[in-house]
Amino acid sequence: MKKTYFKFASILFAGSIVLAGCGQQSASTSGGKENKEPEVTLSTTGPLTINQDIPGDQEILSKGPNGETAVSAKTLQLTEEEVAKVKEGKYKAAIVMHYAGNDWATAQIDGLKAAFQRLGVEVVAVTDAQFKAEKQVSDIETVLAKKPDIIVGIPVDPVSTAGAFKKASDAGVKVVFMDNTPSGLTAGKDYVSVVSADNYGNGVQAADIMAKELGEKGKIGVIYHDADYFVTKQRTEAFEKTVKEKYPEMKIVARGGIAAPNDGEKVASGMLTKNPDLDGMFVVWDVPAEGALAAARTAGKNDLVITTIDLGTNVALDIAQGGNIKGLGAQLPFDQGISEAILAAYGLLGKEAPAYVAVPALKVTKDNVLDSWKLVYSKDAPETVQNAAK
Repeated sequence: MKKTYFKFASILFAGSIVLAGCGQQSASTSGGKENKEPEVTLSTTGPLTINQDIPGDQEILSKGPNGETAVSAKTLQLTEEEVAKVKEGKYKAAIVMHYAGNDWATAQIDGLKAAFQRLGVEVVAVTDAQFKAEKQVSDIETVLAKKPDIIVGIPVDPVSTAGAFKKASDAGVKVVFMDNTPSGLTAGKDYVSVVSADNYGNGVQAADIMAKELGEKGKIGVIYHDADYFVTKQRTEAFEKTVKEKYPEMKIVARGGIAAPNDGEKVASGMLTKNPDLDGMFVVWDVPAEGALAAARTAGKNDLVITTIDLGTNVALDIAQGGNIKGLGAQLPFDQGISEAILAAYGLLGKEAPAYVAVPALKVTKDNVLDSWKLVYSKDAPETVQNAAK
């Protein structure tokens, strides 16, 4: 490792829910020199931060995977002097994904690459474990042979990948995690920090949008993720608690669990059959929400208000068209990637880092869907969404 400047549960499918905007793209592959020109570049002057246009005045409501209090990603910063110190080190980084085949993963990787480019850090590998824990363990072994100074990754399974990530940490690699941490690893000792979206805050946003659309009264159905996974549990808990405490005339009268993304239509259809008078439906993320949308259309429920979390192409299109999906809470994966790169630099510089960082929640409705897409992905919305929003 190069000398630094200062001394200083899981179900495999469950990991897929953190992948906001689940439109499929080609997966990144492992190995090879990966420091290609990023799709989006950052300013070459001034401090390195996430996009300060992201609304961040609201309190971060999520807790970390071990109950940590969240620190807003908007507070992270590297000065120009700190950026220059990192550049002098000529460091190398590897990005170890649990899956790299959709918009969320692509945006994360783009954010990391853009920030690492600003920091003069060479990205030597981007790996895709394809939701297989044994492949991720092998991926980590492979990238360690490239002697990276930094690894940013998201564990496929917190138990079976723990040893591999610990091996990286013991070798002196500065490790930063996305969304979750392997079992038994300690912040500040085995890894620098973990960065996530404010999933609880996004659940609150989905409830507030629902309330506004329904005039704060009506019968609600909830489609939740039927797995012990803290990210989705936070989303559903936030929605339901907000409805019960803030909107007493909105009643949750039906609940249904999904075990896989494509279960949304089946569960929503059954819910509407048993409760044809439902006024609204919350769905825990965008892909099953697409299924709920299909079920509503089949049932002729054109007035059913649907809210969800994660800004994917299909839900964005329905929002822009003024369809059943009226809005959602969105993650900001590009800026999450920037945050992770900044924290990796904190580790290299011996700068104290918070144990858990969250990127603020983003409320998305028809009024701001195009601007929100730009914030989420740092590029313009697809032409179909732009045309629908006109």
